[in-house]
Amino acid sequence: MGQIFPRNANLLMRLSIFAGLLLAVELTLILGVYFRSNYFRQINVAIEQPVPYSHQLHAGVLGIDCRYCHISVDKSSFANLPATEVCMTCHSQIKSNSPKLAVVRESYATGKPVEWLRVHRVPDFVYFNHSIHINKGIGCSNCHGQINTMAVVWQTQPLYMGWCLNCHRNPEKYIRPRDQVFNMDYVQPANQLQVGADLVKQYGVNKAQLTNCSICHR
Repeated sequence: MGQIFPRNANLLMRLSIFAGLLLAVELTLILGVYFRSNYFRQINVAIEQPVPYSHQLHAGVLGIDCRYCHISVDKSSFANLPATEVCMTCHSQIKSNSPKLAVVRESYATGKPVEWLRVHRVPDFVYFNHSIHINKGIGCSNCHGQINTMAVVWQTQPLYMGWCLNCHRNPEKYIRPRDQVFNMDYVQPANQLQVGADLVKQYGVNKAQLTNCSICHR
């Protein structure tokens, strides 16, 4: 009986298997890079909202405290979006007929909330508590960047696990006095590590507990 396959069939099979494995590894690496990229996480991508609200104007120029709109940020696990009534506290008198605020006026008249678009998002399997960070001396700008300079808000940090762990392992590098948490122009002192270490102790930050999986995954 004649030989069905040529002599180099075994070599071709080995090369095919090797090429397939190499392609699988390359695809895995490409997907890994993509899912960790700024493009996928929408970092530095301004999110246009249904109402052209400018943090640069309200928080920057006018100096309105974050808690005026985000009233629960230091009391609950989430940073609330302001109710339309909060907007109308000022805009019933200021720029009350501006076409840019038509959506706000309609919301106020109908009781239907403005459908704001989420900018910062963590996966569903991650538990993040705003209040504990605020009350332990982590400033707004640590996570949100200089939001007081943004006419349109964008995400400045990747919010992936390694980024969070960097702070959880070394809180003394980032912690600040509680009365400076909402100061968007806060500058760390030259002796931040010493100041931070003192604040970690003063605020009862348990560094050993911060890297426990159950802190963020519950």
